[in-house]
Amino acid sequence: MKAFNTWITAVLGAAIVLTAPFVIAAGARGESTTFKSSAGPLSVKTVASGLVHPWSLAFLPDGRMLVSERPGRIRIVTPDGVLSPPLKGVPKPYIGGQAGLLDVALDRDFPSNRTLYFCYSADSGGNAAVARARLNKDATALDEVKVIFTQVGPGGQANHGCRIAQGPRDGDLYVTLGDHFGPRNEAQNLRVDNGKLVRIAPDGSVPPDNPFVGRDGARPEIWSYGHRNGQGLAFNPATGDLWEIEHGPRGGDEVNIIGKGKNYGWPVIGYGIDYNGAKIHESTSKPGMEQPIKYWVPSIAPSGMAFYTGTLFPAWQGSLFTGALAGRMLVRLSLKGNAVTGEERLLQNLNERIRDVRQGPDGALWLLTDNAAGRILRVSPAGK
Repeated sequence: MKAFNTWITAVLGAAIVLTAPFVIAAGARGESTTFKSSAGPLSVKTVASGLVHPWSLAFLPDGRMLVSERPGRIRIVTPDGVLSPPLKGVPKPYIGGQAGLLDVALDRDFPSNRTLYFCYSADSGGNAAVARARLNKDATALDEVKVIFTQVGPGGQANHGCRIAQGPRDGDLYVTLGDHFGPRNEAQNLRVDNGKLVRIAPDGSVPPDNPFVGRDGARPEIWSYGHRNGQGLAFNPATGDLWEIEHGPRGGDEVNIIGKGKNYGWPVIGYGIDYNGAKIHESTSKPGMEQPIKYWVPSIAPSGMAFYTGTLFPAWQGSLFTGALAGRMLVRLSLKGNAVTGEERLLQNLNERIRDVRQGPDGALWLLTDNAAGRILRVSPAGK
């Protein structure tokens, strides 16, 4: 009970409890609202609604979307908002707190092999698992479902991470694994996967050039460590570098560029404080530990991220977008090389927890809103 109360305190401190009073903008299917931005008026259209805590969105080659719902469903959604029944064959996740079915990602050769990956809470301990499956030809079920990775270490109902990105060069899977709001120092312990970013091959095996392969007392799948709760993960198409966004406690949300074998400091260094106001970190920097390229104080609870490469918003090409849960907005970061040069806060009047952000094949930005009546939103220049 003590652990549960601690977790509730944390969630309240982060201002993300769903029972807290807030206003959800009206969202009937097809409804469109206009918002201001540096690129001119934005049209925000409700494409679909009635999704229960949608967590991740992935575009299929034909323009339809795979959408995961945290209670354990994957649906296919058409561009005009028609929801399919839940796909058959999806393993039942453990559901509790923040646990459930989380990220879903297509294999880079999906058009030929129909393979996808998803990350979910596999058991009552809340440990994360990554599964591989094939979408059947009728797009009604997952076939050949196989768990290819299971997290090693103490579990929990919070701070799961569970974002997946596939390397554009090596084809390997990079997966964020949170600290589960457990003993913080486990993020520095190489014997467990808590607070780590791991790299595995598409079949779940460990690539032989991972940084800790062959090292005593270290998990071979670990790629980087010292993370708290990675909620965004994507490769920068301009550089090929892997970027990650993670939650801090009260303050100290981070944007990191991930390097092989690097230590990102949690909980030794950081820019936040505990939910009760107590000091957590030794300092904000320490030799041998990486600095974020951007951090937020106070926290916005960023979630989901996408680099924009489309032509629908020419002025925003090369920008990094992330949703915000506690902040209830869409955030655009302007970049110059590996430096963040500016921040624009968008859709604040929408007052929605934004869980995922994707660039669609049409060049629009597509968002998922995180609540029991979640929506898919399409963001485009007004009139387009």
